[in-house]
Amino acid sequence: MNPIVLTTGDMLVAAALIVTGSVLSFLLSLGLQRALLVSAVRMAVQLALVGSVLLFVFGHASVWLTIGLLAFMFSAAGWEAGSRQQVRLCPGWHFGIAGVATATGTVIVVLIGLLTALQPQPWYVARTAIPLTGLLLGNVMNATSLSMNTLLSAITRERQAIEARIILGATRAQAMNGLIRQAIRAALLPTLNQMAAAGIVTMPGIMTGQILAGMNPLAASRYQVLLMSLIVSGNLIGATFAAYLIAWHLTDSRGRLRLERLLSRS
Repeated sequence: MNPIVLTTGDMLVAAALIVTGSVLSFLLSLGLQRALLVSAVRMAVQLALVGSVLLFVFGHASVWLTIGLLAFMFSAAGWEAGSRQQVRLCPGWHFGIAGVATATGTVIVVLIGLLTALQPQPWYVARTAIPLTGLLLGNVMNATSLSMNTLLSAITRERQAIEARIILGATRAQAMNGLIRQAIRAALLPTLNQMAAAGIVTMPGIMTGQILAGMNPLAASRYQVLLMSLIVSGNLIGATFAAYLIAWHLTDSRGRLRLERLLSRS
């Protein structure tokens, strides 16, 4: 079976769906039409640019081009991971923690995938390393962002309870362990829901794309299992790193809570 190649007409059908959604938003007074149109145009332009860049990188097979593109992707992911929280640390620490947690979770699982199951030759070949990194990076970025948002909001809300535990003799880790666990669970909930529903409620996007490209469905399901395992592992690592780094930064060596290091976002 040959891959299904989409034509200009197919793209016009996709555009018509977006326009229809915008019209419905206008008729229902949802106020989403502008955001929907802008997001759709931005998505199309970004994906077209990415496709062109990848075509260039794949064609030149340069390790430096691959490293440069991955560095840009990690920088953008770190920024995005730290851009959605209502309560923040000072900018340097906030985006630093977001970037470190996102990069740590992604790099570990990407290396596991490349060096064990996929094993491209060489292992850093752009055609495998870049798509795999992009897939995992986006998921770890979301988990990191959710973990940071949940924990920062909870610490602000439960300041008195945390300080009371510290006064009663708890260490800073013990005083915030419950909130840290809550943040990690919240970060992993979307992924766990996706895993539980895969194949029954929904056909995962990775598996769907491979089947449409002509791969045997059973082989595609194996790839989906592998990639979902890498995704949930990377998400767990990123969310955990982010939560513990925030807890460490918001307390000092004497175990005191230092909420003056927080900035509220208006």
